Amino acid sequence: MNFRLKKKLYTLIFTQLAIFIISFIYYRNFSLISYINISFLISAALLLTALLLYTIHTGFYDAISRSFNLVFSRGKEKRKFEDIPRLSEMVTIDEKPLLFHGLMNGLLMLIALMVYYF
Repeated sequence: MNFRLKKKLYTLIFTQLAIFIISFIYYRNFSLISYINISFLISAALLLTALLLYTIHTGFYDAISRSFNLVFSRGKEKRKFEDIPRLSEMVTIDEKPLLFHGLMNGLLMLIALMVYYF
């Protein structure tokens, strides 16, 4: 089996175990509704983080972050706007694994939701 596939599978198993553990801690038992609720929150957090990283990597926040950096360092040193590094260059976290695991957990949540309703 491929190393990347094993890593993705282990991470998916870890997130599913985390959903079960959080369900036991928060609801004091395990039910299909508790699994759906917790997995929705975890998949939403993963997907929103992946979307935030994607917008950062596209350069959407570059001008804002450079402007704030220029304004808040005004009295300390003289530097030009072009010398300030871009936020998209500084954030190097890859959003694809977060997107994959958010979608996979969301898919498992939708399957559980279909089981609950049918």
